[in-house]
Amino acid sequence: MNKLTPVIIVDQVEPCAAFWEQRLGFRRTAEVPGDDGLAFAIVEKDGVEVMYQSRAGMGADAPPATREPSIQLFIEVDDLDAAERAMQGIIVLPRHTTFYGMTEFTVRDPAGTLVIFAHPTAQPS
Repeated sequence: MNKLTPVIIVDQVEPCAAFWEQRLGFRRTAEVPGDDGLAFAIVEKDGVEVMYQSRAGMGADAPPATREPSIQLFIEVDDLDAAERAMQGIIVLPRHTTFYGMTEFTVRDPAGTLVIFAHPTAQPS
């Protein structure tokens, strides 16, 4: 395997792509127009890539779903303070330290997807 990129199914692609672009400096590397806005977009920064596909744009390319997809994104960052500043005003779970050795906080993107930003907790010497 060479790469794993989440494809998140949403009602509207534009606000989700803008979330990454405006708050974290991602750039849009691809987009596909649909009948009512974008049907698909890819945003990327520093080797991290996220794809958004509109439900309306899926058409015959996807098998029928038996239930809504559910996903959370877990992103390990070098600078948790910078990520937290970029997400100011939309944090749904404040910074905390986990039992598995990470300090993290959680936000929701415009489609409701939970995005967890994390950094390894400093170990005592």
